[in-house]
Amino acid sequence: MTQAAFFVLTALADQPRHGYGILREVEELSEGAVQMRVGTLYGVLDRLTADALIVLDREEVQQGRLRRYYRLTDEGTAALDAEAERLAAGASAAKKRIAEGRRGPGITDVPATGPGLAGGLA
Repeated sequence: MTQAAFFVLTALADQPRHGYGILREVEELSEGAVQMRVGTLYGVLDRLTADALIVLDREEVQQGRLRRYYRLTDEGTAALDAEAERLAAGASAAKKRIAEGRRGPGITDVPATGPGLAGGLA
């Protein structure tokens, strides 16, 4: 699952949203790391719809413009949950490995000073 798809599904996890609402929510949820253009968003929405992860919830006309609201399907909720678990497990493994690396043999946080191994200056 792409990062954009993950955040679109996350944006729809609590309620149906229209395109612009999804864009705003994705930017907020990702703390600005994911900023999609409208064309990219609708490409993601088309793929998620084709994969039956989201469906069109309703259409409304506001100020003369048609707004399409999308919502998660049960499959979309399951896919989002599975991806969140996968990402969390990966993050946990990375944090564990980083912590082990800091405690690993031969690794110190104190820089070497003084003469080199042979007693001379490097």
